[in-house]
Amino acid sequence: MSESDKTARSEALARRLAELADSKAASEIVVLNMRELVSYTDFLTICTARNERQARAIADEAKLRLKQEQGLLPSGSEAAEAAGWIVLDYLDCVLHVFTEEERQRYALEDLWREAPRLEFPAAGDGVRGPLYGAAHG
Repeated sequence: MSESDKTARSEALARRLAELADSKAASEIVVLNMRELVSYTDFLTICTARNERQARAIADEAKLRLKQEQGLLPSGSEAAEAAGWIVLDYLDCVLHVFTEEERQRYALEDLWREAPRLEFPAAGDGVRGPLYGAAHG
């Protein structure tokens, strides 16, 4: 697989993780391009859940749908639900699901502020979020 194919696949996975988080009403969804900054992953997908229960629903949806659609399972998973932070590591992409308090505490966007952000299309229906239509279209 060429480097450009790997990059395209990684970016598609990062966008899919964002779409799935959006489909479960996550907020403040951000995808950071980490390729020029670290060697352990290409993208970080970060989102906020209203509470631990919603955080678990977002993570469960991502695991289920990626397994069904692409046969992918995370190579690692950390679920510190009581701490308000769930991590799913798909190697090329890592999904971070935070509660609001933990998102502010860890401030990954500030830590990696030099990372370029991927842009997403605007909401088509305005019901859930900007990515809802893509996840359910």
